[in-house]
Amino acid sequence: MSKRPLDIVILGLSLASSWGNGHATTFRSLLRGVKRLGHNVLFLEREVPWYAGGNRDLPDPDFCDLQFYQGLDDLEDRFAERIRGADAVIVGSYVPDGVAAIDQVLALANGTVGFYDIDTPVTLAKLRRGDEEYLSVRQIPRFDVYFSFSGGRTLDRLQSEYGARRAEALFCSVEAERYRPTGEPPRWDLGYLGTYSDDRQPTLEKLLLEPARRLPECRFVVAGPQYPDTIDWPDNVERIEHLPPAEHASFYSRQRYTLNVTRADMIAAGWSPSVRLFEAAACGTPIISDAWDGLDKLLPGGVAIAENADDVVALLRDRTDEERGSMAAKAKATVLADHTGDARALEFISALRQAAASPAAERKSALA
Repeated sequence: MSKRPLDIVILGLSLASSWGNGHATTFRSLLRGVKRLGHNVLFLEREVPWYAGGNRDLPDPDFCDLQFYQGLDDLEDRFAERIRGADAVIVGSYVPDGVAAIDQVLALANGTVGFYDIDTPVTLAKLRRGDEEYLSVRQIPRFDVYFSFSGGRTLDRLQSEYGARRAEALFCSVEAERYRPTGEPPRWDLGYLGTYSDDRQPTLEKLLLEPARRLPECRFVVAGPQYPDTIDWPDNVERIEHLPPAEHASFYSRQRYTLNVTRADMIAAGWSPSVRLFEAAACGTPIISDAWDGLDKLLPGGVAIAENADDVVALLRDRTDEERGSMAAKAKATVLADHTGDARALEFISALRQAAASPAAERKSALA
């Protein structure tokens, strides 16, 4: 099998802006790794006002060619030849007009076509409700490979229930050169980084806001946009509206613990790690998390599980610095070995080559 560099086109929600989404940092880590492996990527991003202007924190990446398009007509007019000639074309979840964009790619592409679902449990929940916002059930069997942010039994479901030819776990990853301990002294006892979500908010209330009320002598922080004005923030909880990726390592390094909160659909699916989990671990910050299947396998011995406010209060009061340090060291070692952008890029390229070589694939390409 040839190991020549691949020409890859990706249509994704955003690469240029990390505002209010976790897709940008996921793509950045993966594609930096892909570039270091010697492959070429054209990333196509729909021009939308909420990811433009001051919210665009990486307008000119040095690891891929980033281009913006105005709509589906513009996409075809300007990039049809690149899509036709690519070794692989990947469409991501939550791409605007995603169903139509996928149909367009399937009609144009001569190489391998894949879907990268950065929201797999949410996607499948939507499809069960008949909601085909960015992916149609009829399209799933047409992909040569379906990359999923969730592993475990979700991969079996994609193949057995939805007809995916090849379902591969492609978890989020961390850029190890950007996420590392800064050595800054602790500022907060417990912090959280994440955009507001209706289904995460009850857990944030239970595992951060209630402990903050019980421990007025401790300091807490919540960073992220879109939190409604109706939330009753305790006086000892600091709010940061938006924290660009360049400031994440400093943010994590100044916490005695960081909190990981998982969306309900992802808890139900299991094996759905958040990029924030790996980022905090790489920074050497001890993690408190809600429980879900697969967490103990992904970061064995590296996370403290909390089911309620009592658990969090006990961790903040009773866990020694040595115990916290030991837990954080285990998580960091695992992440640097298994969950970096370089590790994920190897998995990505390997899966593309295998999909192209599969006799079950309808589409022949030059990947193999």
